[in-house]
Amino acid sequence: MAKTIKVGDVSVEAGERRAFELPITDLYTNAQTSMPVEIVNGKKPGPTLFVSAALHGDEINGVEIVRRLLAHGSLKRLRGALIAVPIVNVLGFMNLSRYLPDRRDLNRSFPGSQGGSAASRLAHIFVSEILLQSDCGIDLHTAAVHRSNLPQIRATFDNHEVRRLAAAFGAPVIVNAPNREGSLRAFAADNNIPMLVYEAGEALRFDEISIRSGVRGVLRVMRAMGMLPVRTPPKVVEPVVATDSAWIRAPQSGIVIALPELGRRVRRGDTVATISDPVGANQHAVISPHPGIVIGRTELPLVYEGDALCHIAEFEKPKMAEETVAAFKEHHEA
Repeated sequence: MAKTIKVGDVSVEAGERRAFELPITDLYTNAQTSMPVEIVNGKKPGPTLFVSAALHGDEINGVEIVRRLLAHGSLKRLRGALIAVPIVNVLGFMNLSRYLPDRRDLNRSFPGSQGGSAASRLAHIFVSEILLQSDCGIDLHTAAVHRSNLPQIRATFDNHEVRRLAAAFGAPVIVNAPNREGSLRAFAADNNIPMLVYEAGEALRFDEISIRSGVRGVLRVMRAMGMLPVRTPPKVVEPVVATDSAWIRAPQSGIVIALPELGRRVRRGDTVATISDPVGANQHAVISPHPGIVIGRTELPLVYEGDALCHIAEFEKPKMAEETVAAFKEHHEA
């Protein structure tokens, strides 16, 4: 039989499904706040996977991905357990903010501590109640405010299982990204728990392609882990792996004109934008120093010198990467 999953004071037996609130803190009005959790525990044994969203409170695409995932009929045939946490940073989510009220970044606060700051305490609750009893995790993100990301998986390739699951997810681009100190992914890696980060879309906006891709990607990973049956090979675009990536930054302050779309291929020496003063007397072309595919960009046309404009990922075969992104968009727009 599958094992019992216990989170907080709630125990979910094999074959059960429960949605509940995990208490986290009180507001200064004395109202209690809690983290929504739903556990689907299959009748048969298998891995335990957590899927989390809104670690940054303004990154809401993942909330909708989790909602659609929990409504998917295939969960009736689940092996193992799914722990779904649609809103981790509840206080940031309530305030439409990336950060907690103390202005700390929750994703730089792991593993946290029971007696630390609000961010540290919330990180500690997530680690002790969710992460450490999971065999694998998928954390759902978007770009920061006023930026957008092409759907992509970020992972470290020093773990074979992480590489395998990253490929199974089916995002068009995989970025071999180093772990950042204090991040959830770094702590998971330190504890030998394979974890993927899915980045797609823009903060405080729903993007349908990013959401569809996210739902399908999580289900593919669950099939690759043996948690769901695989009847026919799922149609998936073979992802391309970036060899490097870097942001192109504004060489001067002004108004940005004609940034390239996400997924567009650029060549070394291409003009990726023009920055102008308000009357057009002083215009400056922004040149790409390297070839690649645009995987992130600013959505705000007003920039200061040094602001990030577009994120270029480099590939061994840029043409193939461009075709992969085009095929991905066509598949998910259908």
